[in-house]
Amino acid sequence: PAPQPTQYYGRPAPSGPREFTSRPPMRDTGARPPRLDSRPPRSDSPRPPRMDASAPAEPAIARPVRQAPSANTTRNRSDDVDVKAAFRRPGLSAGAGRGPAPAAPKVPKSPNDKPRGRLTLATATGGDDERTRSVASFRRRVQRMTGHRASDAQKERVMREVIIPETITIQELANRMTERGVDVIRLLMKQGAMHKITDVIDADTAQLIAEEMGHTVKRVAESDVEEGLFDTPDTDETLESRPSVVTIMGHVDHGKTSLLDAIRKTKVVTGEAGGITQHIGAYQVTTPLGSKVTFIDTPGHAAFTAMRARGAKVTDIVVLVVAADDGVMPQTAEAIQHAKAAGVPLIVAINKVDKADANPDRVRAELLQYEIQVESLGGETLEVEVSAKTGHNLDKLLEAIALQAEVLDLKANPDRAAEGTVIEAKLDRGRGPVATVLVQRGTLRTGDIVVAGAEWGRVRALIADTGAQVKEAPPSMPVEVLGFNGTPEAGDRVAVVESEARAREITEYRERQRRDRLAARGAASGAGRSLAEMMRELKEGAGRKEFPLVVKGDVQGSVEAIVGALEKVGNDEVRARVLASGVGAITESDVTLAQASGAVVVGFNVRAHKEAREAADRAGVEIRYYNIIYNLMDDVKDAMSGLLAPTLRETMLGNASILEIFNVSKVGKIAGCRVTDGTIERGAHVRLIRDNVVVHEGKLGQLKRFKDDAKEVVAGQECGMAFENYQDMRVGDVIECYRVEEIKRSL
Repeated sequence: PAPQPTQYYGRPAPSGPREFTSRPPMRDTGARPPRLDSRPPRSDSPRPPRMDASAPAEPAIARPVRQAPSANTTRNRSDDVDVKAAFRRPGLSAGAGRGPAPAAPKVPKSPNDKPRGRLTLATATGGDDERTRSVASFRRRVQRMTGHRASDAQKERVMREVIIPETITIQELANRMTERGVDVIRLLMKQGAMHKITDVIDADTAQLIAEEMGHTVKRVAESDVEEGLFDTPDTDETLESRPSVVTIMGHVDHGKTSLLDAIRKTKVVTGEAGGITQHIGAYQVTTPLGSKVTFIDTPGHAAFTAMRARGAKVTDIVVLVVAADDGVMPQTAEAIQHAKAAGVPLIVAINKVDKADANPDRVRAELLQYEIQVESLGGETLEVEVSAKTGHNLDKLLEAIALQAEVLDLKANPDRAAEGTVIEAKLDRGRGPVATVLVQRGTLRTGDIVVAGAEWGRVRALIADTGAQVKEAPPSMPVEVLGFNGTPEAGDRVAVVESEARAREITEYRERQRRDRLAARGAASGAGRSLAEMMRELKEGAGRKEFPLVVKGDVQGSVEAIVGALEKVGNDEVRARVLASGVGAITESDVTLAQASGAVVVGFNVRAHKEAREAADRAGVEIRYYNIIYNLMDDVKDAMSGLLAPTLRETMLGNASILEIFNVSKVGKIAGCRVTDGTIERGAHVRLIRDNVVVHEGKLGQLKRFKDDAKEVVAGQECGMAFENYQDMRVGDVIECYRVEEIKRSL
């Protein structure tokens, strides 16, 4: 029979191309809806046997039809299709009146069959095919069964060059080799070492592991992070002339700051407490000839040795100021040694020539003792007689500086990353950490990322010595730098780096180095010594007293000088111990530390915060303020002198001999004595001597003359004596009476 026309939801199929407006076209995915016509559906399962052998063969392509609702067919409102629909005999249409067609044999349901729902695009495209194991799942299963990757045999291993520092964690080593951490740990276990993935191993072990796994190794030191940071050479074409850096050095109160004030036409010396310089200062001056000169003023006090050494290191020329009326003094000789150690030329400025007792020739003669021969005596060292008070010969001093700078031919490259040195550093409450930096090479600009010691930061502002804010600082210019994360150490070298990551890397390395040095210093006292030596030192130091201090100052150099001077104060019995020192105001944590250790808080040119003052009042912690280092050292010495044990001095009073012993009830034994020489005083110290051997030392408890108490008994008189806590007196014993005086000691 001819095939029935295809039905679409009860409507005849369109004759032309099919167009759908409300329903999207369905793709043929292999999942067919149930057939309701007379032809059975195609299936991958075995075809059921035909009911009628005489029926014609099924056409090659059978299209599904959906029959319109009729009396014999009831449509399911929920759009669910009856999965138990019977197969019609071929050639018979539905509802032809022949009765129900015989049901086809049921196809056995597979376990994966699920009830079909509404026919949607998702269900039509999803398919109901049997799920099979994917290739990746099969690979994982093989990996679990065999314990290694199935693809390792086919995958070619990549050999890498592994950079290994001095220490590295196992996890980081595995990452650099692109290996699994468990493989590295397994290799270490074969070598007899049990490790976790977070453990740190040394470079030798890491190299053995990397070479065992077939990688090449490049060893690097931790200090390589500082390579290229300083002293990169410049070509001659890039060098330009720069101002000279002049350091003024000399003994205290020889007129260094006054001389600089006369040159700058300022009054810095009036701002210094006690009229002595206690801070290192840097200034740039324009000479009458139009050239610029950078001056560095250093303190002359003995405690500021480190400041003078720093000033000599960063300088080109040293001006040695010697008072004509005072001559060469200890700090003058020290300044000469610093200049010679730095290898910089000297210019001698003989100051105070306006005084009546000035003797410049004496100064010239005394300098010969230190191998300084001035020009007037046939040497090569320039000398100028000046007066800071009257301004005499200041122009000649500037000419001598310019001449010496011309001989040195000072040059630098301004078009490179800046390098310099921290002259001084302090913590400003309003501006944060502030470092006075002398730029030596390159140009320092606002926004540069700088590293100084273990601190780094981005330059927020540059302030010149005049107080004006500048955008950049060329070579030989001193500026205050704002923007550091912390207060750097005075004397640290400053360098500009290209990124914050490099700055962090360098500062973290330096911080580790500093911690290691402190740990080594603490461990050095117990390393390499026997137990007997340690016990002996402990016994010797058991009676040594300590005077604990917490020191806070305004600038790093002053704190360094105070701590260095305090460490030199003391002797074998008492010493000063600085528990903590720092730059900035006295904080509540300083008071807490002082309270816990019984220390005194010392503030040098700083004050305590309000909270710190209140905490000190509550805890009874003493806070002392100073602005002159002389007074600070004197007070500390006086306080430490009070810890010294006083000296005991004996004064002999007299002797007596025992004539008879009396037993008195409720009192004990009384010695009847005759005073042979001197006097015997009640309450004095006595010694009992028997056969020229001292058998007792103590105090005289009672002294009686007949029956009355006596204050003293003179020679030739008889008296009765009783000793404190001693009763074993005998006839013939000799009694020595003496007085003990305590003499206070001082450092």
